[in-house]
Amino acid sequence: MPDTPPDPPALPVVFRPGRTRAVLTVLAVVAFATITAVGMLLGGLGPGERLSFVLTALLLAGVLLLMARPRLVADETGVTVINLTTKRRLAWPEILRVNLRQGDPWVFLDLSDGTSLPALGIQPGIAKQRALADARALRDLVEARSHALPEAPRD
Repeated sequence: MPDTPPDPPALPVVFRPGRTRAVLTVLAVVAFATITAVGMLLGGLGPGERLSFVLTALLLAGVLLLMARPRLVADETGVTVINLTTKRRLAWPEILRVNLRQGDPWVFLDLSDGTSLPALGIQPGIAKQRALADARALRDLVEARSHALPEAPRD
């Protein structure tokens, strides 16, 4: 029996680096608790100095949680790419190719406008096999859902 490609995953589907997200979330909580506790337990500090420890802990935890934000959400009409500070909605035909080459820190999407968009929601850092499976699943979805954009009429 010939090998048939697997069916793409059912939509909607969310791709996110689960282990990385869990590690960053735990680090954010531990860092906040530790820095705050140190600030409160140090003797001889005034209220402003203690508040500065708490604010520093909040800032650090916020940065760690921001790093845990990336994901890709694929639905019937397209893909929403949520990176650290940006969010971009793409229709299926806009995505030409899904790339995850050896050594890449995350997936790159080649777009119909000639640009490439990093998609941090699939990254092989901690869970390489999961990232490869997610990249294949997204590639299968793109191939199943994308249609070539009509060419501009030539005069």
